[in-house]
Amino acid sequence: MLDNNQKLETNVFNSVVGFKEAVLKKTEMESKGSTFVEEKGLVRQTIHRLHPKRLKLRVEKIRIDTLSTKTLVLCSVDGKKLPPFQSGQYINLFVSLAGVLTARPYSISSSSKNLDSYELTIKRAEGGFVSPYLLDEVEVGNEFESTGPMGSFHHNPLFHGMDLVFLAGGSGIAPAMSMLKSFLASTDPVRFHIIYSNSFENDVIFIDELRALAKTNSHFILTEFLSREVSPEYQGYHGRLNVDTLKTLLPNAPSEMYYVCGPTPFNEHCAELLSNLGVKSGRILIESNGPPNKPENLEGWPKSVLPSLEVNIKVGNHNSFKAKAGEPLLNSLERNGYFTENACRSGECSLCRVKLKTGEVFSPEEAKIRKSDKKFGWIHSCVAFPVTDVEIQL
Repeated sequence: MLDNNQKLETNVFNSVVGFKEAVLKKTEMESKGSTFVEEKGLVRQTIHRLHPKRLKLRVEKIRIDTLSTKTLVLCSVDGKKLPPFQSGQYINLFVSLAGVLTARPYSISSSSKNLDSYELTIKRAEGGFVSPYLLDEVEVGNEFESTGPMGSFHHNPLFHGMDLVFLAGGSGIAPAMSMLKSFLASTDPVRFHIIYSNSFENDVIFIDELRALAKTNSHFILTEFLSREVSPEYQGYHGRLNVDTLKTLLPNAPSEMYYVCGPTPFNEHCAELLSNLGVKSGRILIESNGPPNKPENLEGWPKSVLPSLEVNIKVGNHNSFKAKAGEPLLNSLERNGYFTENACRSGECSLCRVKLKTGEVFSPEEAKIRKSDKKFGWIHSCVAFPVTDVEIQL
């Protein structure tokens, strides 16, 4: 006989997907005298299938979104379903260019309900190394290696609730589109408001699709902002996001959950605006799109150091090389033939950690360096800028 506590515990576990089936299978195997040796390794195989370290992907389709943006539709090389992901997550796409092995994280813009393909919406980065190649040279049939889906930037219904606001800047709309498609395909009572800011009217990603979905779904709201010139037909807001406008758009601001994704200055601006509206930091989830483009404009950058300053990088007992202070350390390492595991390239995942033995680096706030790392000299190379000669250990 089960006591009350055991009955309560059983009822709780019964609500877990797969629990009842697992208990029935265990009971059946025990009745046949199994020692469960045939189950050895199945858990590891399941984990690898759901969370693989590497994927082999093939470009099945290329869609032109705007003058500066394309979407690559990627399927598994073996034709199987791709691993599941949470809308808002990214994969890290590995690319070999001019003898340099590098990678870039791209948010998946397709619905998490569709595992036949991942869609990566890629915008040309000014002075970029990888995006021009992906936009100008990649063709249908090309194959790539990537990580599995990663990242903590996604909706958690238990903690985030169902009243959600997404502030997107430019290509930061990619994870928002994935969330939107997933919400619309579910029965959850999600109220989703996308506040979408762009510079130029003819370069707004997904705008026709977003407007159409806003017209046909009462629980989805789209608010548009343009900072540059607009046509007479444009019906959104003109200018940058500001406190007064957000007060009008978000009358219950402190009670909603916020997702923010765009360039670093946009993210910082949105965080400040939301704070001024009384939104607590725990209700703001920010996804950075890589390292800051102009680190010299951030608080803490040594004023006497120009981003063009050339410094000396020594890697352990290996040869030294020259790098610019304004370039992320990870980028300069890759250009000179050194590889270290990486994923987010924005300071969150910590996979690219290296040990700083001598010298100084500038690490912006987004680096999220842990106390233990600071104590023992570990830095996140993807957002570490060498402002003096340095010696590191991979």
